[in-house]
Amino acid sequence: MKRNLLLFVCLCCLLPLAAQTKWMNPLAAGENMVHGRWWQQELKDGYHRLTPRAEGVVRGAVWGLSKQSAGLSICFHTNAPSVKVRYGVTGGLSMFHMPSTGVSGLDLYATDADGRLRWCASKFNLSFKDTINYEFKDLTYYTGNHRGYDFELFLPLYNEVAWLEVGVDEGHELRFIPATAERPIVVYGTSIAQGACASRTGMAWTNIVHRETGYPVVNLGFSGNALMDEEVFRFLAEIDAKLFVIDCLPNLSTERTELIFDRLQRGVKILREKSAAPILLVEHNYANGPSSQQSVDWYENSNKEQRRAYEALVAEGVKDLHLLTHAELAFTQESMVEGIHPNDLGMRQYADAYIRKIHQLFPEAGTDDTVFYPRTQQRDPYDWRARHELMLQRNREEKPDIVLIGNSITHFWTDAVRKDAQQAKRYRKSWDKLFKGQVAHNQGFGWDRIENGLWRIAHGELDGFEAKKVFLLLGTNNMGVNTNEELVHGMMLLIDAVRRHQPKAKIYQVGIMPRRNDEARVAAINALVAERLKGTDVTYVDMAPGFLDENGKLKEELFAGDGLHPNELGYAVEAKNLERYVKE
Repeated sequence: MKRNLLLFVCLCCLLPLAAQTKWMNPLAAGENMVHGRWWQQELKDGYHRLTPRAEGVVRGAVWGLSKQSAGLSICFHTNAPSVKVRYGVTGGLSMFHMPSTGVSGLDLYATDADGRLRWCASKFNLSFKDTINYEFKDLTYYTGNHRGYDFELFLPLYNEVAWLEVGVDEGHELRFIPATAERPIVVYGTSIAQGACASRTGMAWTNIVHRETGYPVVNLGFSGNALMDEEVFRFLAEIDAKLFVIDCLPNLSTERTELIFDRLQRGVKILREKSAAPILLVEHNYANGPSSQQSVDWYENSNKEQRRAYEALVAEGVKDLHLLTHAELAFTQESMVEGIHPNDLGMRQYADAYIRKIHQLFPEAGTDDTVFYPRTQQRDPYDWRARHELMLQRNREEKPDIVLIGNSITHFWTDAVRKDAQQAKRYRKSWDKLFKGQVAHNQGFGWDRIENGLWRIAHGELDGFEAKKVFLLLGTNNMGVNTNEELVHGMMLLIDAVRRHQPKAKIYQVGIMPRRNDEARVAAINALVAERLKGTDVTYVDMAPGFLDENGKLKEELFAGDGLHPNELGYAVEAKNLERYVKE
């Protein structure tokens, strides 16, 4: 008896020590917290995909399916060792050919400090039908527990989310990340686009394309109901898209094939009334063709009708219309669940075909490069993605004449991060004097490397305006991870990226600024850069003058104590080195 009483007292004492979970509702965290959709303000109170204005306009089946959360996700930052999610859905948990983890489940991916994706395993509990619980445990942060990662939580593919909360232990950060302002890839398609029959939500091909290209994707897949309806096309036309994907043929085979020509022509013209974005038409394919001539006939007939419509539209002068062909999809016999819907292998093959085509339509420097593949990063405590969104906003609000793409050295020149406001104001004096009378945008990001600059350019930071001059100041943060030759190659990729997005701008490649104990290596890298640029239309800017003494060593009085970042005097020297190129 005494032993039991003592055990009870001990348990009561230990209970308050157990970590308490703090739960947060993404919808209550601010605006635009649901990723992967348009009409954000009209949909701010739930997890639907079509504007409420579509009810009664589109067919009832389409409206009902639009309430399912396919392609939607929640993004957040946390440093917690485990993430919990609890939520409720309104429909059945699974289907005969698709598991509950795909129909009603969640999938979590982390992006680490260097922009690499890490899938997170979970414990899935469906014991309570009114509340579904996920827990992602034992998360490891290779850059230190205090910093954490960005996470993306993919929502159910075939169910309506009634409510959802994310939880972490008290004492850990949990911050939701708003949806990007970038123009999205918009997919209008069938159950295959909606996600059938992925084993888990992250394996839907639209979600794979989103993760691996970094582009936002709006999934408007409507299972069994992608009939190229005029009403749906009119809602698509409201979207400021980067690319429209029309992948409806699996729902328009057999007796519906005769609808394709007229409906597709009308739909494409509706889009062209509002948008000049590329339009990608996707051909149909059944993996069971080798054993079913009927299946072959069905998809070949629908493909012929779409090809006929495509050729007629091109002949009429419709621009930027493209095909993803049956041969490019290249499904294998192991790709399908029941001959129609892809399994995970099929989803992977489908995504690969789309990614290849997207890279053809939007060729970006570095996407074929194993060293400098464009990536995000989060190596510094500031919010890297929020700064990217700030760049997009600045460019929309004020078109720049001059852009400086750099790292923290550029960043700190005008935009305080860890510096006090008075110090930032002093630093800015030389910037304001240098660019007086011109609109110059500081696109410096702390801790950025060349691959991060490539990602930012690919994702809109040089779009929507015509700059007169672009100065490239990246490279110093690559010195710890790349050879001199690799680093110079990366600079050439950046120059290529600028040419693609700002073909009329004069490009200036700025040499790496001298840094403590690396003076000789910096000089060697800069010599290689200058040599590579001889005979080109790119101007090399030497940043060494004024920063080195007679022995070739750093003038410490020009730096903020770390031998890397300039102080007020140092920024004045940098401005002097740039002045002739800014004024010419």
